[in-house]
Amino acid sequence: MSLHPQEPDRATPAEPAPEGAVRPPREDSRQPGPPPWPQTANDATGPDAVGPTPAVGPTPAVGPAPAQDEDTAAMQELEDRWRRALADLDNLRKRHARELERERRVERSRTAAAFLPVLDNLELALSHADADSDAVVEGIRAVRDQAVNVLELLGYPRHAETGVAFDPARHEVVSVVDDPGVEPGTVVQVLRPGYGDGDRQLRPATVTVAKRE
Repeated sequence: MSLHPQEPDRATPAEPAPEGAVRPPREDSRQPGPPPWPQTANDATGPDAVGPTPAVGPTPAVGPAPAQDEDTAAMQELEDRWRRALADLDNLRKRHARELERERRVERSRTAAAFLPVLDNLELALSHADADSDAVVEGIRAVRDQAVNVLELLGYPRHAETGVAFDPARHEVVSVVDDPGVEPGTVVQVLRPGYGDGDRQLRPATVTVAKRE
């Protein structure tokens, strides 16, 4: 055994590269790279690996989106308009009811005032009851004609015609007679006059009609 320390093997000189070949860079000529990132517990790999912890900063204030603000304002406006419309409708209904009641009072007053002269003439005729009976009868007939004229002015003409064809819209039959001298279905007698026409009819005339064959 040799007592002298063994010298390291000297590097065998590299053979010259063929002409045109690219020589690999020497290890001592490589540029130093960036230092490795220090590994932490979060950089571990495996099933229990945890990602890098994000940086924590101040939480920004979160407010309603502009679209939500516009929708809320629109809904509020619609609700206000709806409430105003309900209030206007209620006021209109109350005003219409007041106007209708006022028109009814005016119409009642006008109708009653139109019949005042009729009452005055009836009282005048009764005051002469002890006088000539013919004069009393003529006075009552005149009062009757005056009352009929008032109803006609109010839109309710009198119907007491005989010899006309039966009309179910204007006549109400209470009896049928056999009268060979008139056409069947002809009004022979008016027991109670009718007043008005169509939808403004107060009542139909009560009549007796000739029997149909």
